Amino acid sequence: MELSSLQKARYQYNPKLPGMLRNGIAEICVKEGLETQSVADQEKIKALFPNTYGKKEITFEKGANTSTPKKQVVGVILSGGQAPGGHNVVCGLYDALKATNKENVLYGFKKGPSGLLDDDYLIFDDEYINQFRNTGGFDIIGSGRTKLETKEQFAVAAEVCKKHGITAIVIIGGDDSNTNAAVLAEYFAANNTGVQVIGCPKTIDGDLKNEDIEISFGFDTATKTYSELIGNIERDANSAKKYWHFVKVMGRSASHVALECALETQPNICLVSEEVAAKKMSLSEIADYIADSVEARSNNGMNFGVAIIPEGVVEFVPEFSVLIHEINELLAGAKAEAFNALPTWADKYAFIEKGLTPESMAVFAILPQGIQQQLFLERDPHGNVQVSLIESEKLFSEMVKNKLAERKAAGTYKGKFSALHHFFGYEGRCAFPSNFDSDYCYSLGYNAFMLIQYGYTGYLSKVSNLSAPAAQWVAGGMPITKMMNIERRHGEDKPVIRKALVELEGNPFKYFAAHREQWAVETCYTYPGAIQYYGPTEVCDITTKTLALEQAK
Repeated sequence: MELSSLQKARYQYNPKLPGMLRNGIAEICVKEGLETQSVADQEKIKALFPNTYGKKEITFEKGANTSTPKKQVVGVILSGGQAPGGHNVVCGLYDALKATNKENVLYGFKKGPSGLLDDDYLIFDDEYINQFRNTGGFDIIGSGRTKLETKEQFAVAAEVCKKHGITAIVIIGGDDSNTNAAVLAEYFAANNTGVQVIGCPKTIDGDLKNEDIEISFGFDTATKTYSELIGNIERDANSAKKYWHFVKVMGRSASHVALECALETQPNICLVSEEVAAKKMSLSEIADYIADSVEARSNNGMNFGVAIIPEGVVEFVPEFSVLIHEINELLAGAKAEAFNALPTWADKYAFIEKGLTPESMAVFAILPQGIQQQLFLERDPHGNVQVSLIESEKLFSEMVKNKLAERKAAGTYKGKFSALHHFFGYEGRCAFPSNFDSDYCYSLGYNAFMLIQYGYTGYLSKVSNLSAPAAQWVAGGMPITKMMNIERRHGEDKPVIRKALVELEGNPFKYFAAHREQWAVETCYTYPGAIQYYGPTEVCDITTKTLALEQAK
């Protein structure tokens, strides 16, 4: 296989570690902090995790290593969607494990958690792992979305671990995957299996974040990749001066990606789902908000612009959520067959009109026909609307077009409006990781092994002070239960890691809110360009705008 020049060069990159982890395994000791409790529902979480709840936060420091030497056989799993840097977590884990004892072994379970259940694995060696250092993707062992959540699965996992003499499992994943890690750790502890479980925080959406986890890995690289593309589009828009570009970016449950890309590129419009929900904005109000920018810019002779749309924004619109609920009820059971049997869209529309409340019908009526049909014709196996398939960038551009047509008829708008659409998702999930993600992920993996070596279980690998140079980062661990609360899932109360939404009182959003009126009317575009791997530190190792604003001294 022919290697690209960048591939060859990246294999040679030596990730930067926190100063303390550079001391060598023999000179790393543990400082224990206070006992912890969950963010909410303390009694319920404590009852569900009697063996792993309330443990202390820990920090690694320079000092004599007091862990008990023993051969470690560790298994690693990549879980959920890809995120840049995952390979370096595995590399950091492998290097720390081998630096401690050459006899230590690392198993890689293939295709996600199902690899553990199916006993499908490979054993890492230097030759194999060196092909993946500082590279994007999860192809080192593959990933999957199987959830580890039943006692039957846990029993199988315990048997597989026993068969291979595995002493610890490291699960690299997002909030659901690390919730599974916590439950698995509890099962292993309750059944005296002797197997530890450590988690590592991954998700490009940025919603696995709290006072302890300053940023999830992959967010830095993905947002820089999207911002490069958005900057390129802005430059093109400012050159051609005839298109409005509607750019949808990843982020179903939170708008961290959209907000970071807006801070990086200063587009004319960026919707933030959490603000839409807080203000109870309607679809019509959102369309008017965008149309106001289009009209103001047109009045200044600029019939072009860029709008960033979070993937899940429509689910935050209260009236739209009600509409989806009514549609799901309308098509429940035998009624779906009656609807599907109708020969034309006109017949189906009449059926819909009779079945929806007047309020929801008013919302439905303003939707473009393509979106209307999508809501009724593309449903999941349970008969529910597949909201994730809704092309919100096309929905809003079409609604804006209709708003502008009304304004033109009223004589208040005389410009031209032509829209182009983009969706940036997979483009950012497997990019070569930035120096920040390369360093951060390597540190997370190295640190995960230190947690194993010192006997911890049900902990998340934690590296903090991340807006400072890597030498000043602080490594340690926190009990996963600290991040958990009880949420209703599929009709049952479940312990889950609380998702982090964009904080409207936080510095990143406040900065955005203070500048967006100017950005909406003027052309203030910034062009981040491609991720830089070699050159001045202030260019190559720069963190996200979000993290810099959150940690601004």
